[in-house]
Amino acid sequence: MAVRMRTWVLAGVCAGAVMTPGNAVAAGVPEADLAFHGTAVLTGDQVEVWLTPHNGGPAAVSDATVRLRWSAELADGQQLPARCAREDERTVVCGTGALAADTSGEQLRIPVRLREQPEEVTLEVDTAWIGGVVDQDRSNDRMKVLVLATGDAYAF
Repeated sequence: MAVRMRTWVLAGVCAGAVMTPGNAVAAGVPEADLAFHGTAVLTGDQVEVWLTPHNGGPAAVSDATVRLRWSAELADGQQLPARCAREDERTVVCGTGALAADTSGEQLRIPVRLREQPEEVTLEVDTAWIGGVVDQDRSNDRMKVLVLATGDAYAF
């Protein structure tokens, strides 16, 4: 009888776990909806990204970090803005600063040099950290942008 009871309890726990939504938020954890919009321009070995963070709320964000990853390797010795740092050979992370609910943050200008002069590069933008809040809608803060070496601005 004890074996059946354990089996039944375990099955009940598993069934409940399957039916629970994948992005459940713990009680008391504030939620925010971070989004990024901007442009990227590729000219020669230079990529210039203009990025504006936006917090759709409902909670404020004390600070967040956006990750920018290129399909091509970055050159050594980058001149990055003060709130940005190189993470690896293709990636830069930048702090957005505080973002009140339902407001846009300060526009970031992130120029980088690539090791080569590609005809195109893919830029991936993603939230790396969001200051202790939860973002249930990750569809507007994760994106890929194809940037051709035309000198034209590609919007995202």
